Amino acid sequence: MAPKIRNIIIFVIIAVTLVLIYIFFIKPAPSVAPLVSSTGFTVPGNVVTDNNASPAAKNFLTLLLSVKNIELKDDILSNTAFTSLHNTPIDLTPDKTEGRPNPFASLGTDIIEKPTTPTTPTTPTTPTTPTT
Repeated sequence: MAPKIRNIIIFVIIAVTLVLIYIFFIKPAPSVAPLVSSTGFTVPGNVVTDNNASPAAKNFLTLLLSVKNIELKDDILSNTAFTSLHNTPIDLTPDKTEGRPNPFASLGTDIIEKPTTPTTPTTPTTPTTPTT
């Protein structure tokens, strides 16, 4: 093959590869416009109007839309039963069975030897000063 034809083929292969990389990896996915229900609640996607949507998806959407009607009342916070509660802290002490120091290390490589009992240090000697 002539070098000119070979260069054209290489250029076409590189161009096709770059186009495929853009299409499959870089190009942003098409966005779906949000759907506004009759209650004014914004729902992502088009599950309600999609006739091919499964009944489970429609039931879940109905349940999700019903959650907005829940009202939380804070009357319990001022109730005397709630205000009379008090904290009883519990001190948790480890029982020395916590497991391996490094659970990701190979078995047998994380063995830690217990330190020997420390010896009592001897009294240091005072340095002598030379006499002149």
